[in-house]
Amino acid sequence: MSFIEKIIGSLDDKREWKAMEARAKALPTEYHNAYKAIQKYMWTAGGLTDWKDMSRIFGGILDLFEEGAAAGKKVTDLTGEDVASFCEELVKDAKTWKDKHREKLNDTIGRD
Repeated sequence: MSFIEKIIGSLDDKREWKAMEARAKALPTEYHNAYKAIQKYMWTAGGLTDWKDMSRIFGGILDLFEEGAAAGKKVTDLTGEDVASFCEELVKDAKTWKDKHREKLNDTIGRD
């Protein structure tokens, strides 16, 4: 992977991201606003580091929201009242920045 791809991602990743964003914009307002709020939370609190994890998680949320909107459900009918817990459950097996920093600290201390 080139330096540029590391910074901005591959062209396929960009296309996939743009397609997901288009799907989000097509959602009803309640769902779109919830998706954007979850996305913001995931960037700050979730700290995802891997595109495959991000794609899987955000794509899954979009699938769930599209189905929920079609069934006439409220967002919290799908996520539960504690949306942060819903998000944390989604990232529990994903690699986060916290994991990377933990590894780095443990490797640094373990070298002595």
